[in-house]
Amino acid sequence: MSNNSLVKSKMSDDERLALAEKLDRDLDEFIDGLERKRYTDGWPEDRWEEEMDKHPFFMKKPPEEGEELHPLLEGIQQLKYDPMENTEEDLAATYKEDGNFYVKHKKYRMAIYSYTEGLNRNFNNDELKSALYNNRSAAHFFIKNYRSSIGDANKALAINPKYLKAHLRIAQCHNLLGKHDDCMRVCDEILHSDPTHQAAIELRKASQLSKANLSRDQRKLNAMSKKKEDALNRTLMELNKRNIQFEDRKLNSPITETLIQPKLAPLEDFPVSLDENGLLVWPISFCYPEFLFSDFQQQVCEDVTMIEALRHLFSEPLECDTQRKYRPDSCNVYYENRIAGSVHKINLSATIKSIVSEKRFLVSGGCLIFYVVPKDSATETEYVHKERNPLVKTF
Repeated sequence: MSNNSLVKSKMSDDERLALAEKLDRDLDEFIDGLERKRYTDGWPEDRWEEEMDKHPFFMKKPPEEGEELHPLLEGIQQLKYDPMENTEEDLAATYKEDGNFYVKHKKYRMAIYSYTEGLNRNFNNDELKSALYNNRSAAHFFIKNYRSSIGDANKALAINPKYLKAHLRIAQCHNLLGKHDDCMRVCDEILHSDPTHQAAIELRKASQLSKANLSRDQRKLNAMSKKKEDALNRTLMELNKRNIQFEDRKLNSPITETLIQPKLAPLEDFPVSLDENGLLVWPISFCYPEFLFSDFQQQVCEDVTMIEALRHLFSEPLECDTQRKYRPDSCNVYYENRIAGSVHKINLSATIKSIVSEKRFLVSGGCLIFYVVPKDSATETEYVHKERNPLVKTF
């Protein structure tokens, strides 16, 4: 054996046992010396479903606009839309597929964006281009952009005049926009190409019926408007004939619709009107100075007496009248002439017509205003003797 050779002596059993024990101790020390830390690269137990939904292999819906993308999905997208890896036509087809996916999931605005991106590609495939326009027309239709839908459908037809889907959608849009003549015209164009096209047949019938109903409703509306206008003119003629005084009426000017429009919100939909018997029906405000609130009677015929009006008012006690002082036979009623700064007591047996006809009575804010106080009370004394400054009326 050469002198350079390593001479191995045979190990005794004791030496072998000692070496094994040393190796065991070294292994234990190595394990004890390892840094024990919790594994954190997996999905958290309380959020594993959320994390799974973000993973491209498991997600059930597309990411929301502006949402951070999973790195794998981002990589796939970069490859999918890479102009170095795809032709312009490939990219247009990809955006069309994206748009179809968004339409399926009712993300119509995202679909419109995808179809638009496809149309922005520079390619020469007319079939693909017309499909992009038609599909974008459909997406606009679903979010009720009917005019934009018509525009895109017409662009699709300019490329492919036989595109019946685009034709039908234009007809649908016209129908929903109330353009029934246009709808029926487009349906007729479809039926000229395909006389058995069931959707066009049904849409034409529906549009024709809608047009008839619309015409009928318009006739009714016109008749009601004419009736309302005639009633207003009769009312104004009666008021002018009687020369009823309005607080804000200019000297010698006619009574107009503006003058009779009630200014108080609870009465604003009930201006004075003339009934079929030639009687005026008035909106009235009954004010209670003691409680600083009012009762509103929207339609009171002028042949009603003031005592009858009070009986109606007090058929149930006033909620704030804890002492039950307000009864038809225990109250007085007044009206004010604010131009003169005066107050006038009303004969309770007088009718509304005779009260309004008094020379000093003024219709104020389009309605009749009366003030109700308990007889011979401190409230009545205070109300009657309250200082009132005359209004300065300009003409």
